Amino acid sequence: MNRSRSLSTVAMMTARRRSKQVLPRGFSTHVLTRASTKKMISPSLLDTRVNTSSARCSLSTTVVVQIDKYQNNNNNNNDAATVAAAAAAAAASAPVVSCPTTGSEDRLPNSDRERNALFANEVSRTMSNVTASVRHDWTKDEISQIYNLPFHELMYRASTVHRMYWNAAEVQQCTLLSIKTGGCTEDCSYCSQSTRHKTFVKPEPTMKVQEVLEAARRAKEAGSTRFCMGAAWRELGNKKNAFHHILDMVRGVNAMGLEVCCTLGMLNAEQAKQLKEAGLSAYNHNLDTSPEHYPNVITTRSYEDRLNTIANVRDAGISVCCGGILGLGEKDTDRVGLLHVLATLPEHPESVPINALVSIEGTPLGDKEDIDKVDAFDMARMIATARIVMPRTMVRLSAGRLSFSDAEQFMMFQAGANSIFNGDKLLTTANPEFDADQALFDKLGFVGKPAHKGPMPSPYAQEGGAVVVTKVVRQSHDDTNREEDFVEPSSQSQQQQFA
Repeated sequence: MNRSRSLSTVAMMTARRRSKQVLPRGFSTHVLTRASTKKMISPSLLDTRVNTSSARCSLSTTVVVQIDKYQNNNNNNNDAATVAAAAAAAAASAPVVSCPTTGSEDRLPNSDRERNALFANEVSRTMSNVTASVRHDWTKDEISQIYNLPFHELMYRASTVHRMYWNAAEVQQCTLLSIKTGGCTEDCSYCSQSTRHKTFVKPEPTMKVQEVLEAARRAKEAGSTRFCMGAAWRELGNKKNAFHHILDMVRGVNAMGLEVCCTLGMLNAEQAKQLKEAGLSAYNHNLDTSPEHYPNVITTRSYEDRLNTIANVRDAGISVCCGGILGLGEKDTDRVGLLHVLATLPEHPESVPINALVSIEGTPLGDKEDIDKVDAFDMARMIATARIVMPRTMVRLSAGRLSFSDAEQFMMFQAGANSIFNGDKLLTTANPEFDADQALFDKLGFVGKPAHKGPMPSPYAQEGGAVVVTKVVRQSHDDTNREEDFVEPSSQSQQQQFA
């Protein structure tokens, strides 16, 4: 049988925990029992890259289980019992090794790309019989099954996943300012800023640089750590003078110590590069809904146009903020379809805002009476599913938050939301005021995420925590393709592996 070169999987388990470890499909164990079952593995896993010499680890007390993985297209059955037995035996006998802390103030890197690279060798995390992994090969059917779980089960799984990857007490606070209101030529059927709709919004000139910087100062004083600037444009295009002013705004806000985000419509590669050089942290460009439902909402910009802008932003090294809106007349299958697009991007967005439509009189969707209103359970279900399929992504509770009670918002945080927009207005619609948000944070025991600092690691993945982490590392081989015999590593080599 022709097998690919061997990979080894390291299942890291806390010393205090003796629970069973079940690996994702595609893994076979050669640990202790020297089991000989082989499994099919995803080609993407064959390309895993690991740099153990420079990696940091948020787990402090671990034991190591060594597991071999082979490629074989003839057998795709799991041998969970063998894996569990090997993991339990190793947990009882393997030496305890220590991992270093995550650095200054015990925080992870602020860059989502650096965080992803730090955990590039992770296959999955497991806690309380819930297993999660960062994947880019989700199928619609898999996401649909998660989305349609009984609500109580979905909330339990999402809340558990959230706590495996994040500190649930920390919530990012963002402020959104409309620096250019109204006059947009797009026909988005939900938007009050389109020239094609007769709404209360009247076109206004672009704000002055100093006006924007003063608004950013107020936002910082109120506790916001990310300042987002939105302009009602289809695209930057040849707006050279306006773009020059925006670059000055980005530099000025960045100099205040705030993270800077923009949403300016479509960007080309050169514009994205200049924004990055000016200090832009993130760029928001929502997909709104599924590719299938999108033409029912917007006709003046294609779905592909949006994906191209996201690619330009990502290629420039700017974090991507990309999500959607509930209440556009979509079906549940469209909500699943949106999440499928996001979860299968080459890199998951740094943040995914989930918006509830705020109906505006004069817009096509605002005037429709046959569209079901989005409730807290709709929002929580969408947030929970996003959290499970994109566990390392920030999920932002965005527009429509004013319509939900404190208890309903807490349910959404429990579903996995860990970022909000604050301030009294989101572009042209109302939003809870800063004082109300601070009172909510105090009530729920939340703290804000500091600007330009990474998130706190999950306390459940710290020393004494209950998270089981499964990792993949490459074994060294000679220049032949022959299969090598498994050699159980010594205690010393195990410790060096994570030093």
